[in-house]
Amino acid sequence: MTEKYVLVVEDDPFYSKIYKTKLAKENLNAQLASNGDVALKIIKESGLPVLILLDLVMPGKDGFETLKDLKADVTMKDVPVIVLSNLSQEEDIKRVMDMGASEYLIKANTSIQTVVDKMKESLGV
Repeated sequence: MTEKYVLVVEDDPFYSKIYKTKLAKENLNAQLASNGDVALKIIKESGLPVLILLDLVMPGKDGFETLKDLKADVTMKDVPVIVLSNLSQEEDIKRVMDMGASEYLIKANTSIQTVVDKMKESLGV
């Protein structure tokens, strides 16, 4: 297993790079995945992340399917998942919270620093 890391599952390279850079400044190692299939492969190869930042709308395995798979797996179900998406419908928010997400943040309304603060809060750092 590698060192502790945060898994950022985001298909937008701009956001991915920002989060990786910002997390590095906070002394948090980040690994990037462009969709759920890549995320699950990284977890299999690198071990469990300490936290997952998960977008919902992605090509391939989307965030809903990924969250379902994560929470169905006994080894991964306790990893905190912060959903970060531009989907702002109440039913989407309720759906992912009911599926086991620990937090739901709307990208357009949330600063990068707020996302990082929420991640650190979730990790207890």
